Amino acid sequence: MKESRKVPWYYLFMLILAGESVFILPFVLQRVFRPTVLKVFNLDNVQLGLCFSVYGFVALVSYLFGGPLADRFPPRKLIAMALWLTALGGLLFATFPDYSTLQLLYGFWGFTTIFLFWSPMIKATRVWGGHRSQGKAFGLLDGGRGLVGALFGTMGVMVFSFFMVNELDQASLEESRSAFRYVILTSSGIVTVVGALVWMFMKLPPQVEKKIIVERITVSQVKEVLALPSVLLLMVIILCAYVGYKITDVFSLYAQDVMLYNEVASAQVGTFLLFARPFVGILIGVLADRSRPVLWLFIGFVIAFFGALVFALGIVVNVSWLLFLLSILVVAIGVYSVRALYFSVMQSGKIPLLYTGTAVGLISLVGYTPDIFAGPAMGYLLDTSPGLKGHRHVFWMLAVFYFVGGMAAYRYFRLYGKKL
Repeated sequence: MKESRKVPWYYLFMLILAGESVFILPFVLQRVFRPTVLKVFNLDNVQLGLCFSVYGFVALVSYLFGGPLADRFPPRKLIAMALWLTALGGLLFATFPDYSTLQLLYGFWGFTTIFLFWSPMIKATRVWGGHRSQGKAFGLLDGGRGLVGALFGTMGVMVFSFFMVNELDQASLEESRSAFRYVILTSSGIVTVVGALVWMFMKLPPQVEKKIIVERITVSQVKEVLALPSVLLLMVIILCAYVGYKITDVFSLYAQDVMLYNEVASAQVGTFLLFARPFVGILIGVLADRSRPVLWLFIGFVIAFFGALVFALGIVVNVSWLLFLLSILVVAIGVYSVRALYFSVMQSGKIPLLYTGTAVGLISLVGYTPDIFAGPAMGYLLDTSPGLKGHRHVFWMLAVFYFVGGMAAYRYFRLYGKKL
């Protein structure tokens, strides 16, 4: 697509910045500060998982209807609105609402981050990548998002540590809440600013925007998209891949429960994962464009499968800090490689650019159902079998899903793996 060459680099930069900022409040803070979140909101793992389920149920509907919306309106306007509304929810989050209100808040975030945001982001990235740079576009997007998330995580740990007046082991509930409130409010403020930057600067050339917007989406067009084998396979691939991404949430808890680290050290483990993501995403994107994205997609599933087995078999216990981080890194390389590439293979799968939003909505309707079941499933496994046993069960779950996802990726490779 020659027009995509007219889309400037800073357009992708704004996508990267927005692409992670919108998920900081619902997900990144919980990934980095999971033990702290459980404490200050007075939750157990199952309750937090059910909050994610509410998010997932709202997101499920939002994927279906938000996809066609992305084919009808410019990405810039939808993305900016999503950022502002998500930041508004952060103000309620900072009051530490009761459990019922927290569930409603997660439902609200399911609407703001998916209906208004998800499909526009994927479509805009595909436009930037053009015909020959899909791997690079999505690799840079996910890697860049990982870097933004890592910086947010680092900032959050610094803010939390700065405002924690007493030693962590001696801190009261109110002291922990006070420190974490500053983390939430700082994050909300930054998300608001990013929304303003997107509105002002993330503009497509008129000739490009004209070619990616349709007057309306018909039922026959939806059926045409659903009939593509690549769409059905991507549903399975993303479903399995996303289970793995959700399971990275428990690494900070693993550090506390099994490795016996304190709150800050556990949060630093989560931040280490966030820093691994940009390196993996960028590297795998470059490698994919020089070879075949779908081949590296399959390789990512294989790496994560064997990394999950290491934890599932209970090998990572009473090991050194370095060996623990290396074990996490193996899983992260596989999980983040798959995450960076699964939308990059839409081009080779012959999914029309004009209907990218509709295709993404339909694929995501199935692919992101782990938002509904993964959180409660992990919470149940962790709470019914405390300590190492529960964590081993979680990683067996990861291994099973990545085996199935690997088989689907191999099938996709057989159908569409020829280099363009």
